[in-house]
Amino acid sequence: MNRAGRESFTLKGFLRNRERMVREQIEARGITDERVLSVMRQVPRHLFVDEALQMQAYGDHPVPIGLGQTLSQPYIVALMTSLLVVRPRMRILEIGTGSGYQAAILAAMGAEVFTVERIKQLYMTSRSRLLQMKYFNVRVKLDDGTLGWPELGPFDRIIVTAGGPEVPAPLLEQLTDPGIMLIPVGGTRRDQRLFRIFKKEGRIHQEDHGSVAFVDLVGSHGW
Repeated sequence: MNRAGRESFTLKGFLRNRERMVREQIEARGITDERVLSVMRQVPRHLFVDEALQMQAYGDHPVPIGLGQTLSQPYIVALMTSLLVVRPRMRILEIGTGSGYQAAILAAMGAEVFTVERIKQLYMTSRSRLLQMKYFNVRVKLDDGTLGWPELGPFDRIIVTAGGPEVPAPLLEQLTDPGIMLIPVGGTRRDQRLFRIFKKEGRIHQEDHGSVAFVDLVGSHGW
């Protein structure tokens, strides 16, 4: 088989794995939002990890992306995307760009995404990758994510993809009213809970969506 043939065979395999991922890991666990299912089928998850790990990209587990960080399990990405209740043209702030996959998912849903990464190597890689993949509705910043992006706020939605000891006050201040924030919070990784926080008419209400395990949220209002 020549190179073109091998690439075609591999691409078909990734497409089959992506469909299986959606069917067996996401739909089977109760995610029914058709927009979320569609975008999880659309965005090529394997392109957000190193080539040596691409065959693992659609497995039911996180995938290492280096520097102690991971690409979250597919179900967790789908769950958080579903809980955000994304609509086209919403302004979404993401804290923890990582590989850029979650930002790409949100961008593919028509949102305007502003994402902050504190690790320079990940910032450079994800920024380049998102531009190459033509996600022009994503802006990436190198900074302390717990401070948000105040000069461009407020934001309709805020999603934090790392776990901290508390909800950072600057992020709440940058959330629109009404607005929704998702953030893992806990004293340690072992007791993190995923909270969905609603801001409405000046009041804050939160829902507990269960136990999760994310990398540490590091910064002025994190660890």
